[in-house]
Amino acid sequence: MKYKNAQSVLPEEVIKIIQKYIDGSYLYIPRVSENRKSWGEKSGTKGLLKARNREIYRKYTAGVSIKELALCYYLTEPSVRRIIRNEKCNI
Repeated sequence: MKYKNAQSVLPEEVIKIIQKYIDGSYLYIPRVSENRKSWGEKSGTKGLLKARNREIYRKYTAGVSIKELALCYYLTEPSVRRIIRNEKCNI
């Protein structure tokens, strides 16, 4: 996240109001909820995990054991079971 100088983006009246509440400290202003991105959307991680989970499910339906999948993807067996269960529901 990049900081911006309030004097370069806010009117002087707004700055004076903010200074009454928080003078000289950092202030985080959250995004408008309609503009928020969900986790992993910006970096692409969410898409990569979806593809990985589809691949795990495909391999499981092709006969690869949960134990082998866990070792192959560095996951716990309960995690692999959860992925399989979720992918089964998404089909």
